[in-house]
Amino acid sequence: MKTAEKKHKVIINSKWCKGCGICIAFCPKAVLGEGDAGKAVVIDPEACTGCRLCELRCPDFAIVLDEGETDE
Repeated sequence: MKTAEKKHKVIINSKWCKGCGICIAFCPKAVLGEGDAGKAVVIDPEACTGCRLCELRCPDFAIVLDEGETDE
């Protein structure tokens, strides 16, 4: 029997992001990377485990983790 896996969506408010890179440094799964403007962008959304380190460490509150539906 396969267990249901929750999908997580990282939402970045680019207007609030200053490009400090803390979220990129703390993400254990390399979900985030640096975009062309030097700000954080989601580069591998499927790898997100929902640990919330990016959300918790962002000094500008520019990241929110959306707990999505379960994937069965």
